[in-house]
Amino acid sequence: MSESSENCTHNCSNCGSSCSQRSLLEPANPGSRVKKVIGIVSGKGGVGKSLVTALSAISANRMGYTSAILDADITGPSIPCMFGAHEKAYGTEEGLLPVETETGIKLMSINLILDNESDPVAWRGPILASAVKQFWSEVVWGDVDYMFVDMPPGTGDVLLTVFQSLPVDGIIVVTSPQELVSMIVEKAVNLSEQMNIPILGLVENMSYAICPDCGKRIDIFGNSHVQEVADKYKIPVLGQIPMIPEIAERADKGTIEGFNGDYLDGIMTALKKLAE
Repeated sequence: MSESSENCTHNCSNCGSSCSQRSLLEPANPGSRVKKVIGIVSGKGGVGKSLVTALSAISANRMGYTSAILDADITGPSIPCMFGAHEKAYGTEEGLLPVETETGIKLMSINLILDNESDPVAWRGPILASAVKQFWSEVVWGDVDYMFVDMPPGTGDVLLTVFQSLPVDGIIVVTSPQELVSMIVEKAVNLSEQMNIPILGLVENMSYAICPDCGKRIDIFGNSHVQEVADKYKIPVLGQIPMIPEIAERADKGTIEGFNGDYLDGIMTALKKLAE
């Protein structure tokens, strides 16, 4: 690794160096001014990346920051449904305009431009990657403090495209108690080192349940090992989201912005440190 890459802040907007990372970056739309880009990743599907993405954008929005979500999960988009966004994005001479939620969070997802939301997206990897780059370069995002990118599971074409084409400032890794947490986190650590992008922390979803009668915590999937893994790799735990029926109900009904849980306050703490 060269000295320039070791000292890289991954903020190419203020960098005059010529390096491999910078040469691969896709230029943003002239009407976009995005300060920080955060990737939400996991090694497997079904652990709640979209939920963490949504709640992170909502938390940032409530703290007075302008937030946006780029839904890079082209074949399995769920962000519009969670926010109840069913109108279509439309274009102008400047580019495609993102859809805004009730509280002003900016969204772009493949479901916002398909004729029918239920149409399958049966595209090969290069086309999927091209769509994600277009969401960055052809969408007029305007002023955004924090953009959260909802990644597809695994380490395929789309994830590599995002990490190489967008100025990603940090990664949040989502896990759940029943998966092989250590292996998933180790893969994420190795990926972050290869791509020279820091891991901001871990979020454990479906961490536990709360008895509706007595309020007792129930570890349905056994004792959590997320803190042990975090300590091993020197990564902070940013939050643990319990299994609450309200979360699933609001996600299904498109009213996730009405959820008031504070389980991800650690994410905003990490983002503030990143901004500083």
